[in-house]
Amino acid sequence: MTAVVEKPAVSGTLEEPGGPRKAVLALALFESRRLLTRIPVLVAFAVYVGWTVWRSGKAWGDYPALQDADRATQGAPMLIGLAVLLSVNSAALRSHRHGTEQLLTVLVLPRWRRTAAHALSVVAAALLTAVCVAGQFGREALRPGAIGHGSVGELLVGPLTVLLFGLAGLLMAGLVRSAVAAPLLVVLFLFLFLFFSGMDYGAALWLLPVVEDATSNTLPSDLLGRPAAWHALYLAGLALSLGLLALLVAGGRKPAVFAGVAGTLAMTLVGGVAQSAGDSPELVRARERASVHPEQVQSCVRRDGSTYCAFPEWEPRVGDWARVVDRVRSLAGGGAHEQDVVVRQRVEARYGLSGDAALESLKRPHEVTVGTQWGGNRVPEFSAAVAGVLIAGDEKAATSICDGRIVPLMWLAVGWESDPLDALRRVRLNDTVTGSDSVLQPTDGLYMTEAQTEVLRALLDLPRAEAGARVKDRWVELTAPKITAARAAELLGLPAPEGEDKCL
Repeated sequence: MTAVVEKPAVSGTLEEPGGPRKAVLALALFESRRLLTRIPVLVAFAVYVGWTVWRSGKAWGDYPALQDADRATQGAPMLIGLAVLLSVNSAALRSHRHGTEQLLTVLVLPRWRRTAAHALSVVAAALLTAVCVAGQFGREALRPGAIGHGSVGELLVGPLTVLLFGLAGLLMAGLVRSAVAAPLLVVLFLFLFLFFSGMDYGAALWLLPVVEDATSNTLPSDLLGRPAAWHALYLAGLALSLGLLALLVAGGRKPAVFAGVAGTLAMTLVGGVAQSAGDSPELVRARERASVHPEQVQSCVRRDGSTYCAFPEWEPRVGDWARVVDRVRSLAGGGAHEQDVVVRQRVEARYGLSGDAALESLKRPHEVTVGTQWGGNRVPEFSAAVAGVLIAGDEKAATSICDGRIVPLMWLAVGWESDPLDALRRVRLNDTVTGSDSVLQPTDGLYMTEAQTEVLRALLDLPRAEAGARVKDRWVELTAPKITAARAAELLGLPAPEGEDKCL
């Protein structure tokens, strides 16, 4: 009789096709559920969603610029990424913590396949983050006043950051079998991010997962110059490199894994080098042209005699500007009531998003500057600029007004608002309606003395029709140069102001 000896199955393999793969997927599904229900991860997602809902509509009002809204999706996912880093690291060290590592060696899945399952759970967290990012951006994009274009590369940064952090935690579990390593890594990252993000290190800054521009400047989307697509490639390559290195550390020394490491490192290198190239000559010229000669890249339309010139993405905003101009002119007297104006959109794009320089007032007859942001305080600021041009003739002369003409000017600027006093507060630098203060405009601002503020407040206390009639009846005298606040009050039949009437 011949004995048949069967070789036992080698640990970590199955004879049936797809056995190990199915086991990895089953474990990945289990670990994904555990990861997404861990307290730190749940809290991080809750904070992200709550913050997004609370902040929605506050940053841009009802008029978001989508080239700004896409970048706004990048900060909050870092919190999720840090929570995922800690949770994945803890899950990967579970068997080490409980002393069951030796028992797991008899199972069908070796350590490197279990590591692959943990990596797939990180992918699940990144995909859920992508859903949140899409919801956050989509909510802004669906607003009726939304303009501009978002970037897929910018939107990918949030999910890729979660993937990067999670796989970094997984690699750390393979390198350092200690529960203390991951929290120290989180502290180190926070320190480095806060330290480097507050400084200008040029191209080196793009080595961070998230690159924020500390500016309120909104530019046309084709002038941003952010290497969003290359940065997304860099993050994807770096994250996948960490994941594959975690497999190597866990014992997964397969040819496919080595090839994957080489490929992902190449992705990281290509993305890192390309994102550091800086602004192209074509972009520099385009920024110069948009800043110095915007008429070369704008289209103009006429509404009720006035001309409105805007960059292509802002053409839908013309109707809003025209309504403000019409309301300001409706309160004016004399020739200003019928005066046509040219509203031109202007930007300072020569320094990119890192520049936040104020626009210079121009000496062009009856031309008014409007910026790229709209809604909220931008509306009374624009109406103040229109009023100044109607009274002084051009922006340069309007910003030099330092007499009682400020009273009719500010009446035109805020008198048509449903809550003129609130509009006055919002257009002043210190959010005050008493005393002296600066008045903001798209270009250089104005200055109101305490006496001028008193007279304007008294005028706003009158019924709107009565106040408007008094201003129109005395329009010529009220808009005469060198008129004092006391004289303006006398002409309007208001009490004489008690405060100082001296400009800075």
